[in-house]
Amino acid sequence: MGILPIIDESTAELTDLFKDFHEHPEIGFQEVRTSGVVAAKLREYGVEEVYEGIAGTGVVGIVKGKGDSPRRVGLRADMDALPIHEETNLGYSSKNPGVMHACGHDAHTTMLLGAAKYLARTRNFAGTAILIFQPAEEGLGGARGMLADGLFEKFPCDEIYGMHNYPNGQPGTVGICKGAAMAGASFFDITVQGKGSHAAMPQQSRDPLVIASMLVAQFQTILSRNIAPLDSCVLSVTQIHAGSAYNVVPDTATLAGTIRYFKDEVRDTAETRMTELCEGFAKAYGVEIRIDIRNVFDVLMNDHDLSDAYLEAAADIVGAENISGDDEPATGSEDFADMLKVVPGAYCRIGHSGTTGLHNPSFFLDPEILPVGASVMARIIERRMPAGA
Repeated sequence: MGILPIIDESTAELTDLFKDFHEHPEIGFQEVRTSGVVAAKLREYGVEEVYEGIAGTGVVGIVKGKGDSPRRVGLRADMDALPIHEETNLGYSSKNPGVMHACGHDAHTTMLLGAAKYLARTRNFAGTAILIFQPAEEGLGGARGMLADGLFEKFPCDEIYGMHNYPNGQPGTVGICKGAAMAGASFFDITVQGKGSHAAMPQQSRDPLVIASMLVAQFQTILSRNIAPLDSCVLSVTQIHAGSAYNVVPDTATLAGTIRYFKDEVRDTAETRMTELCEGFAKAYGVEIRIDIRNVFDVLMNDHDLSDAYLEAAADIVGAENISGDDEPATGSEDFADMLKVVPGAYCRIGHSGTTGLHNPSFFLDPEILPVGASVMARIIERRMPAGA
């Protein structure tokens, strides 16, 4: 089958849209310009119902197919960028200093718009397509915000599908990891409140830097001594801040980082042990240690049957030889997981010719995959709600 005709004819338009989004990136919950362009394009394409302002900057479009089928299938794309200064030197580099689409959400948004154009033009399906443009995926709770705003109460879905670019140097490949596909994540902040002193008289202090350093080391024993060897868990301390002078032992030190996991009980064990270690160190050294751990992403669970359905739709576009249903799980996280906890569905990765990793200031997304992703999204709607069914 290949690229769907209307989408193929719209390749130049999609590329222009993608470059425009890339030039004007916006941080989560600030996607005012982006969501405005999305809503305007949906109306231009003939999408009959367009809802704005969901969770602040989210947009939902409704496309009705042929007949009176009650079936409703959702497609979701994220819109936000990252606080990264772009270093690609592309002709369409970010015009917003310190903000960059370094994860390809500009492409995801464009691909869903391409699918919207095709679906609104052809309506070759029986049911309703729910097109969800989500804000604030990058750890700011955009999916949970939309859910709290009544996303699936206002726009019920029987199943839902998402997509992410994959800079693997293999354009036009589509892969899915069935079951637990992406890690859940918690973020943590820890404050060690010690007692400062002159650096030449450390005996007068209760040095928070020494205590914080030992906590970092002890946290790593949680993985080796508290988590079962066959369970996956990552515990990374990514920040440590203390002091402001060469000759002063500071009063406080702060730590921050993340836990990644594939089972909730593994997360619970890690969080419990971190809390116990903080309490023990506080008592042992006579200081106060405050710990705040908060869950940010759920484990992304791909439904096995719907994963197969998604791969079949992708095979119509890229060929059966370019799909894979046994991708490895990823320790990265994705808040589409929160939607999949409410509505069953699947999340695929689409390869492109870029090879620089995500969240890198030199990240490049090959726009040649735009019509491919748009076609896969449109095709899953047609397959899951076939006309005449």
